[in-house]
Amino acid sequence: MSQFFQIHPDNPQARLVRQAVEIVRGGGVIVYPTDSSYALGCHIGDKRAMDRIREIRRLDDKHNFTLVGRELSELSAYTKMGNQAHRWIKNLTPGPYTFILPATKQVPKRLMNPRRKTIGIRIPGNRIALALCEELGEPLLSSTLILPGEELPMTDPYEMRDVIGHAVDLIIDGGYCGYEATSVILFDDDQPEVVRVGKGDVSLFEG
Repeated sequence: MSQFFQIHPDNPQARLVRQAVEIVRGGGVIVYPTDSSYALGCHIGDKRAMDRIREIRRLDDKHNFTLVGRELSELSAYTKMGNQAHRWIKNLTPGPYTFILPATKQVPKRLMNPRRKTIGIRIPGNRIALALCEELGEPLLSSTLILPGEELPMTDPYEMRDVIGHAVDLIIDGGYCGYEATSVILFDDDQPEVVRVGKGDVSLFEG
């Protein structure tokens, strides 16, 4: 059964954040809150942990994982980002957006979209998520916590413990954080295209 941490959403306890990151570094899969919904996360270099996330969500090899980080300078090493994309992303982060961009050689091939060679990046406006990335010192490999056959993410950490506690190493209860997915923006040749309308305002990209 997984461990269960209650971390304060506004003032995350440093001790618990450190313990959570130790679990990630040790190959664990964690559930953590973001500014749009709860997510599954693991170390970017750990294939076994990534495969466990695939199994929990029953994902095929075409699924786009997302790299969740604390700042744009950190995430830019993993993407080929044009000037316009950089301006848009800088203005909209932290926030409930996922940006899909061409991946650099820093990204393991197993994480990319196999056809497009792209990767999603995200900087959430959630203090627990940012504290985890700060302590880890690199992005978290992440996927929204939506179970097979469901349309909406899980929202109740206690229900998560009952349903998937056997399949993950840690569940972080960071309070209610919503159940709406991020808005997804694809940058193709540095031009933005709205792929999914979610929590983030996409009116800026229209017209």
